[in-house]
Amino acid sequence: MVDHADMKAASGPVALKEWASVVRALEEGKQIIALRKGGIIEETRDFQLVSPQFYLLPTYEHQRRELLKPEFQPFVDETAAAWSPDADTVRITVFAEAVEDIELSDQEAVDRLRDFHIWTDTFTEERLKWKRKQPLHLLLLRVYRLERPVDVPLRESYTGCKSWIRLEDALAGTPKLPVLPDAKFLEEVDKIRRALA
Repeated sequence: MVDHADMKAASGPVALKEWASVVRALEEGKQIIALRKGGIIEETRDFQLVSPQFYLLPTYEHQRRELLKPEFQPFVDETAAAWSPDADTVRITVFAEAVEDIELSDQEAVDRLRDFHIWTDTFTEERLKWKRKQPLHLLLLRVYRLERPVDVPLRESYTGCKSWIRLEDALAGTPKLPVLPDAKFLEEVDKIRRALA
């Protein structure tokens, strides 16, 4: 189980596990949001924002083309082509700051976000219905691209169906560049907030 108290108390950078195709969309500025409900083995059984600043650790096993809008389905193929199940490292290219954690509980609110992400309606409906008593967390993310991608060892502690991991490898000092200029980012945040108002 993932102990969130231990996660917060431990030292070292934190990473949020996310589909590689979604990491790519964030890195390219195609979206500034993540939708989370937590992994199957989360200790609290719900999603918690362990840290407002984190790296994104790309995952490959569960991403599916049919859960992305057609124009973004190639992201699954392209990210999968650069990965091997036997890989002993994983490449980190993105750092993010959660500027807001908004809880969503109804389908209408989720539907109003349709133009702000790469997922299909089927995916967002399934995400909302899973663990029905728990809200869906919409993270508004200020995303930064690492100037130099970092390959970190793929450790056993990083595997499994959990949202958060504590990276055992130093990433401090890696220069980061914002994916979107400040004005564009604030404009996107405003659009999302107005869509949910």
